[in-house]
Amino acid sequence: MKRIFTISGFILLCFFFVNSAFAQNITVKGKITDATTNETLVGVTVAIQGTDNGTQTDANGAFTLSVPPKATLVISYVGYVSQQVAVSNAGPISIKLAASANELQQVVVIGYGTQRKVDNTGSVATVKGADLAKQSSTDPLSALEGKVAGVEIINSGQPGASPTINIRGVGTIYGNVKPLFVVDGVWYDDISFLNNNDIESLTILKDASSTAIYGIRAASGVVLITTKRGKTGKPVISLNSYFGWQSVTNQVKMANATEYATAINELTALSNTPADYNPPVFANPSSYGTGTNWYNQILRNAPVTNNEISLRGGTDKYTYDYSFGYINQDGIVKTNDYEKYTFHLANDFKVTKNLKLGISANILSSNSRDVNGQIFHQLYTAAPVVPVYYANGKYGDPADYNVGSGANYNPQATIDFFNQHSKNKRFTGSVYGEYNILPDLKFRTSFGGDLAQAEVRNYQPVYFATGGQQSNISSLSLNHTETRNWIWENTLTYDKTIGKHKITGLLGYSSQRNEGSYGEAFADSVAYAKSGNLRTSYPTGTNVTYTYPTANQLLTTEVSQFARVNYSYDDRYLLNASIRHDGASEFYPHPYGWFPSVGAGWVVTNESFMKGQHIFDNLKLRASYGIVGNAVVPINPTTLTVTNDPSSYTAIFGNPQTTNAGASINTVVPPTITWEKAEATDFGIEGSILNNKLSFEADYYNRLTKNAIFNIPIPGSTGENGPNGGILGNQADIRNRGFEFSLTWKQQVNSDVSYSISPNIGINNNEVTKVLSGNNPIYSGGAGIANGALATRTVQGQPIGEFYGYKVLGIFQTAEQVAKSPQAASAKPGDFIYQDTNGDGQISTTDRVNLGNPNAKYGYGVNMFLKVKNFDFTVDLQGRADVSVFNSNLGYRFGNENITQDFYDNRWHGAGTSNTYPSMNIGSTLNSAPNSFYVSSGAYFRVRNAQLGYTLPSAITRRWNIQSIRFFANAQNAINVFGYKGFSPEIGGSVLNQGIDSNVYPLYATYNFGVNVTF
Repeated sequence: MKRIFTISGFILLCFFFVNSAFAQNITVKGKITDATTNETLVGVTVAIQGTDNGTQTDANGAFTLSVPPKATLVISYVGYVSQQVAVSNAGPISIKLAASANELQQVVVIGYGTQRKVDNTGSVATVKGADLAKQSSTDPLSALEGKVAGVEIINSGQPGASPTINIRGVGTIYGNVKPLFVVDGVWYDDISFLNNNDIESLTILKDASSTAIYGIRAASGVVLITTKRGKTGKPVISLNSYFGWQSVTNQVKMANATEYATAINELTALSNTPADYNPPVFANPSSYGTGTNWYNQILRNAPVTNNEISLRGGTDKYTYDYSFGYINQDGIVKTNDYEKYTFHLANDFKVTKNLKLGISANILSSNSRDVNGQIFHQLYTAAPVVPVYYANGKYGDPADYNVGSGANYNPQATIDFFNQHSKNKRFTGSVYGEYNILPDLKFRTSFGGDLAQAEVRNYQPVYFATGGQQSNISSLSLNHTETRNWIWENTLTYDKTIGKHKITGLLGYSSQRNEGSYGEAFADSVAYAKSGNLRTSYPTGTNVTYTYPTANQLLTTEVSQFARVNYSYDDRYLLNASIRHDGASEFYPHPYGWFPSVGAGWVVTNESFMKGQHIFDNLKLRASYGIVGNAVVPINPTTLTVTNDPSSYTAIFGNPQTTNAGASINTVVPPTITWEKAEATDFGIEGSILNNKLSFEADYYNRLTKNAIFNIPIPGSTGENGPNGGILGNQADIRNRGFEFSLTWKQQVNSDVSYSISPNIGINNNEVTKVLSGNNPIYSGGAGIANGALATRTVQGQPIGEFYGYKVLGIFQTAEQVAKSPQAASAKPGDFIYQDTNGDGQISTTDRVNLGNPNAKYGYGVNMFLKVKNFDFTVDLQGRADVSVFNSNLGYRFGNENITQDFYDNRWHGAGTSNTYPSMNIGSTLNSAPNSFYVSSGAYFRVRNAQLGYTLPSAITRRWNIQSIRFFANAQNAINVFGYKGFSPEIGGSVLNQGIDSNVYPLYATYNFGVNVTF
């Protein structure tokens, strides 16, 4: 490593002394305006053709640049047609740029560079940071929902929680399903440290042709993020602020106290036998009235505010961009709150004509008061006959109402005595240097890192709230996580145009190190201190325990070499080829892998035979193939570990006899595990018609993950004691294939009116195509399922994590019907009738069938914009279809828990009352087993965001020396349409537990008002 740094430093030093002869420069001044509206354009790039030298227009649309005589200026601006202007000594230059609706002429960000979209052979989608900033989301990924075909975002309602993102489906089980995030050249696993307003653009690389350059981590896609940087011109101060509130939507209606008491009496009667008679729990159900609505008691309309101020500007030698952001978000659960501070810094220095240096950094500090993980289960099941408080001020006690153990909690006491705080501090950033060796040859080196510290402190006091909610001893726990990652990358880029030939070559070297540690500490009998600091003295007798779980200590290193060539002939024929050689310590002693890709494109409209046609303004066909990898897998899975548990493994032998503790292996592992690799192909078409008003793009993709790390179940007789009961290894192939379509209609009606509409849809089919053990499945999905049952199955020929259980045919109405059925020995009237799938005359686990797919087949969005004079209106629609969810809340019962109003109204309570809903005995072993009753459609349609804005006329703001003031009103998730009988069908979870609704923190609607001010 030392040698590498020495060589790189020597080369860079040599570049400093490269001296080329240049003619005497001249100074050129100019002003750039919109060709239609004549408004000045700020931030337009003015570059000297064939060089990296250039500047940007200031707040008045003006620029000043030192150029060689007879130079040509290249004028480019997002959304406008680029121009080339020859320099003369005639004085100031006046340039008018025409707005462009031609999407193919836009510049897009790709791995280690930029490229015109027309030259790109891969599937790439870009979202402007301004569009993300319009959303009232505390995480940038949440704002992305519904904007890009083939990208699925699954949000959580918990403040500060990052959403799940899937690009073209899930292709791994035990690896990392997250895409790789690259922020200003540095690799990350998430982007929660960013403020939406700090993002300039977000680009999603979806196919292997575009992602293979990041081979080691590209199996789940790549998200490239460019943060804002300074622009040449006077200092510009921007203020973006909003305030609003969050409100629960689609709240589940629970049975009231009278209905609950009636239903519990029915349950008691159903449990009676002649030998064991239990009297009704509630003698007079109607006397309880409506009782306590626990949702109304614990949930609230929660305020949220977001404020960001930025300063940017610079000269032709130095630019800067600084911003500070503050978010304060209360959760919809009382006592739950979250605040986040962010700071962004970016500086660029033009040291010499050929040397450029820069730095970027992001700082995050967040604090939250957490919510008890069981609170939503409690709100769903708490007995409404129990008051919040008695008249004497004490908590209402479920034990006083004989409701049993299943609902033995008062949710108010749960949140009052839950004291947990989380703190996160994070520093991310990078420094870089660029040197133009020759006009066509550039060297770049960058070094970046991620330093993070997370702390969770939980304190439980001595207290007595109810018979089931009390503690005789105080306890304090502290979880501490540290992350120390760095990445160093060097690239050499050659960009040359010779006649009709354009070639861009890239050579690169990268090395990185990822280190993480995790520790836990526990203490009993600790007096409460607000800081909750374990690093203090404790009273005599205090028991303090420190643990550092081996599985949570991480250290990995990677080294990579990569190359890419982009070639274009006459803007008609395109070729892209790349290769990456990665080495990763996770796969020692076979750490290396190769990741190649190739892409080709044909710009049909640039052919001579297309010149006379008037249908297509642009039309391009493209195809690509590549191999990408997934290195984020369980560390050292080839190490055999054991569990020493005297309570489970004990042998008595010897003379005299003694007790000897035994041990069991945790997981059977093969001698070596290799890379998960995904082979992917993509075929696309893109173009525009009707004078570039309508642009379109369509893709077909096929991605096959080979050698996926898979856990094959094995018999317990092997002595295996792991959580999944199997042998871990490269044992499965997983396919995701589908289609993506997107359209964009943009029209400038006149200088006062413009609008756009952009629908998109993604279609994905997920399938496990091969497993070494054939049809031997993985069973999972036990979250919130009663009696230890598992609700999902992953097996060859089916999608990952499909719901699996019994098919319900109806409800038993009479004892005679039960006696004639295969369930005669176990069922009662009011129980589910299960399908005897194999026809053997009995109901057993072999009768279970596929019940639904939690992996959505269809995801769609529609994004609309209208501008009329100073008013602007934005609407984003989004939804999913052909997807299932599992409502485990219904059957997760251990006693006298409450039920929903829907279940009460439709329950079986006598012959003929219902043939779809069971009796109140739904929590029995037979009825709570995973079955089709619990599976519902997870399809939904949502008005994701609606915003109305008004910008004050410039004639008014100029009087105050303000560039612009815009006011807006925003509503997010205000309208939700779905058939699922829960809060929301947008339910995440791990790969094998996705779509199971058990104690999920629900989504909410957000309404806010804000202002954007630019000085």
